Amino acid sequence: MSELREFVADLLERQGAAVGAFGPDGLEVLAPALLQKQLGWPELAYLGFGTERAQGTIAIALEGDWLDRFGALLADEGRWSEREVQPRAAVPPPSDPERVLDRVLDLPNAVWRFQGMSATWTRCLMLAFRFTAVSDEKREGLIWLGFNLGTGAVVSDILARLRPALAQMPDWQVPDPATRRVAGPGWSASTLAARLHPLLDRQVHESMEPFLRAMRRRLERDRNRVHAYHDDLRSASLKRLAALARADGDRAAADRRRETLRVEAIEREYRSKLDDLRRTYALRVTVEWVQALDLYVPVQRFEVLIRRRKGERVVWLDWHPLVRTAELPLCEAGLGLDRVRLVCDDELHLTDPAGQAPCASCGKPFCRACFPAACPRCRQAN
Repeated sequence: MSELREFVADLLERQGAAVGAFGPDGLEVLAPALLQKQLGWPELAYLGFGTERAQGTIAIALEGDWLDRFGALLADEGRWSEREVQPRAAVPPPSDPERVLDRVLDLPNAVWRFQGMSATWTRCLMLAFRFTAVSDEKREGLIWLGFNLGTGAVVSDILARLRPALAQMPDWQVPDPATRRVAGPGWSASTLAARLHPLLDRQVHESMEPFLRAMRRRLERDRNRVHAYHDDLRSASLKRLAALARADGDRAAADRRRETLRVEAIEREYRSKLDDLRRTYALRVTVEWVQALDLYVPVQRFEVLIRRRKGERVVWLDWHPLVRTAELPLCEAGLGLDRVRLVCDDELHLTDPAGQAPCASCGKPFCRACFPAACPRCRQAN
């Protein structure tokens, strides 16, 4: 919570407020008139960020609408930035590049050969997204994704390890023009969207899975409770109706009609309660882009020759001195979250195994990077 408190203190000071510490987990804020109106605070406000708060303090947490309020203060400020990052001390290159590559390269249907290594700069794009899932309860979270724009690799794990180190670097250096030229251009919007959307969908589903499991348990519990209640009522009415079936006379006929109408009413109410449960547990998920950071970082770039049958191509992988880790190879069809890559016969595309799986319609294997829209044999859409 200290990070949230520091963020709020910095933001309020930028908006003209006088901010001071209040207890171990609080802030004392003297807010100008405009800030009072925007946040609905008095002139002198006490903010609490810990689990235990003094009486009269305003509770600030990640839950609720506080992030939206602070986001309104920021508007578009700080949503995109760029930074050049230098290691504090020189990091020597890997002494055994082939051993490093062996940890991140797994090509079951091809071979690779290390060609060389050189020091250079690359441009990594770090993206933050906020998702909100609303059903009978609400769940929010942040998702960070990262790409190496120089090699095309997914580097979310590497950037996750790098973020704590960035927070400890007080100096913020704007990229030098020479660094920009060496790192190369960025991606087009269409290329970024094509790479981003499948990864984002996957990360949102994984982040929401515990919430979905708990929601399904609550739905099953409420559905069983509703079913048990109405099943008991219906069974009792059916028993009375069975008993009245042997009776004669107008009164018995009237009782049978009444019990029949009661069974129908119970069934209608049961269906209505199920519809209420469907509306209560209907899931609405929204994902919104929060922030983007262009990082210009030094790397050791490995040149690797890929051979498949009579074809060969060169690909590049980066070793990141800031975290002393090599990235996974690029993936031209699929998510590319593990080290296994298959190499296609035609263009030698690197894909994950699902990227060259058989067609679900005709059973013919084909490369989804070569034919992204449909199977080349039966034209069944991917």
